Parts: sequence; C-alpha cells; structure tokens
Amino acid sequence: MQRLQKVMEKSSRIVIGLMSGTSVDGIDAVLVKIDENGINTKVDMLAFENYSYPEEIRQRIFTLFNPKTSSVDQICHMNFLLGNVFAEAAWKIIKKAGLEPKDVDLIGSHGQTIYHLPELVQDTGYQLRSTLQIGEPSVIAERTGIITVADFRVRDVAALGQGAPLVPYSELLLYGQKEETLALQNIGGIANVTLLPAGASLEQIWAFDNGPGNMIIDEVVQRITKSEQTYDQDGKLAKQGRVNEKFLNQLMEDPYFQIQPPKTTGREYFGSSYVDRVMEGATKEGMEAMDLIATVTAFTARSIAHSYKKYVFPRQSVDRIIVSGGGSYNKTLIEFLQKELKDKVVQTQEEIGFSSDAKEAIAFAVLANETISGNNNNVPQVTGAKHGVIMGKIIL
Repeated sequence: MQRLQKVMEKSSRIVIGLMSGTSVDGIDAVLVKIDENGINTKVDMLAFENYSYPEEIRQRIFTLFNPKTSSVDQICHMNFLLGNVFAEAAWKIIKKAGLEPKDVDLIGSHGQTIYHLPELVQDTGYQLRSTLQIGEPSVIAERTGIITVADFRVRDVAALGQGAPLVPYSELLLYGQKEETLALQNIGGIANVTLLPAGASLEQIWAFDNGPGNMIIDEVVQRITKSEQTYDQDGKLAKQGRVNEKFLNQLMEDPYFQIQPPKTTGREYFGSSYVDRVMEGATKEGMEAMDLIATVTAFTARSIAHSYKKYVFPRQSVDRIIVSGGGSYNKTLIEFLQKELKDKVVQTQEEIGFSSDAKEAIAFAVLANETISGNNNNVPQVTGAKHGVIMGKIIL
C-alpha cells in the first residue's frame, strides 16, 4: 500500500498504455509522461509500438468471439496467456524508451474484448448489461512488477452503462478547443465518434458508435484472398472495384443505423455471421470480388456519414472531423468519407501532428492516471451509465 500511496502522491507519472481492439491487429503499447490529472492533464509521448500477435494466437482469439467455437476452458486459458503477451509488450516498450521497469509508475491495460452485450436485459429480477475483456492484469503486474490498472469497462457497465465508448474522457483532456468544435472519428474494427463542442465541459461532450469500421472490410478481404491478406492495405483493393449502389443501399437498411445515441455495437453484431450474409447477398447480385471490397468500404464511409447527418449535424455544428484508427490509413475509405461529407473538413491525426495508431493506447494510460488520482473517468451521457464512476481495477 505504501507503494500505491507513493504513486498517488506524484504530480508527474510515467505510464504505459496497452490496447488491443476489435480488429485484433496486435497490442498497441505506448509509454507517456503524464503531468497532473483532470482538466490540467498534459501528456508527452516517449515511445510507441504496435506488437503484432503471432498468427496462431490471433486465430485462437477469433475462436473466442463465436459461442459456437468458444468454450469456458479456452477463455480461462487465453485470459492468462494474453496476460503474458500484454506483459511482454510492456517490457518491450520500456526497453524501446530506454527505461527500466522501476522507472514506470503505472500500466493501464484495456485488455482484449471477446464479448460485449450492451443491450439492457432483465434476468431473474436483475437489470443488467454485460461485457468481458481478457488479458489477466494480475499476470501483467506479476511479470512486470508495476502497478497495473485494467478492466475499465466493467465499472461503467455495473452502473448500467454500455461500457463504450471509453475514450471521450481522455479526448476532452487532450483535444478540447476553446474556439472550435471537433468531431474525433475513430475507425477501428468498429467506428465511433466523440463530439467536443468549443469550450465544452465534461457534461457537454457526447459520443457513440457509428457502426462497422474496418471489421467487415477486413473479413471480406480475408475471405476473398483466402487469408493471404488480412486487410486492404492503403485501400488498394477497393480502389480497383466499383461500388454497387443497389447493394450498398440494402446494407444501409440495417436497423442499427436507426437507433438513437447513446449506442454501442461490436463483433457480436457486425462480425462473422454478418459477413456471411454480406457474402451471400453479393453472390446473389453476381458481384465481382473487387466490387464487393469497394462496396463494403463505401458502406463504412456512408454509415459514418449517415450518423453525422441524422444525429450530429441537427444538434451540433462541426468545424473539423479528425480521423484516427487503422481506417485512417485506408486512402480509399477516407476518399469515400470525404465525398460523403463534401462540405466538411476531414483530416487524419497525422495531419494535425498526432498518431492515429497511438491514440487509444494513450487514452488508457490517461484513464489509469485518473483512476489512481481518484477521479471519475467515464462519461455517463455517452455510455448511458446512471452516474459517474471510477473505472479500472488496481492490481498491486
């Protein structure tokens, strides 16, 4: 406890952020220096790297997403295996920064989401939502000797929030502007947006999941190429095809796009079973492979744009849309998005001097810093939680 008290009393901390998203590309690891906390937070990135999962582990993670292929023993085993993999990523980023574990105050780990059930249900008299992330934080703390803060989502879900999006709190601290209203658009496996009105307080920001990001594109590419490619690098494949507007319009009829925010989604909805239906529909349409990739890429762009036109612009004017996540590197996707939002300024994180890859890992370093500081770090109006809570379990 003395060690925890010592870290809590610091005004400046060295923190590692670890993040693995729904695309399962690997672990984003960042090492940052964080000064102060709350609205006074200042972050200086010292090192960043993405550590790809070994292909065997990546495929085993994917089996956990589907109840038909998953099992309790696999989840139990992979929870501890991934704890070791996350710990190794922490060791590597410490070495890259030229530091020693004793120099690091905290690790903030998001873990790997394997199932997310954000819909509110009644079960034997209890009202609840549920979510599950693995990558055992006790293993991370044991292997590194560093205080680890993890499992952030569950505290918000316990307060009947949807447990997502989680990054808006850190985004206000790091990106908020006095004179401009920003839309921070992340395109990972799922696409989500945070709206930061000019001069906003925490109570004025809002966010939601637009719908699919790279998830459908990645799986379609993997199936078409028979796993020779796991994603469309730079959007080169989509660039070769033509968008089938009829099929695109059918995809846009999905009921998720008519749900009012706050809302969240995941692989349970837009995952493998969804892609099965997409592939079946494309076969009936007689679509060529590159045309299908172009069409699902346009689907991501249009579903994002649709959410702005239906839910954002009627409520909030936006000065700039800043895109992050793996989708920001898909040039064809960004081209489609700019075309859909032709009168808006669309920029990537790199264009404003930040890193698309590091953004979410930094967010979990910041959230861990807030946890240790004793500050509420969810945004109730974003997640739907009944009230503000301190997210994150502290492992000494």
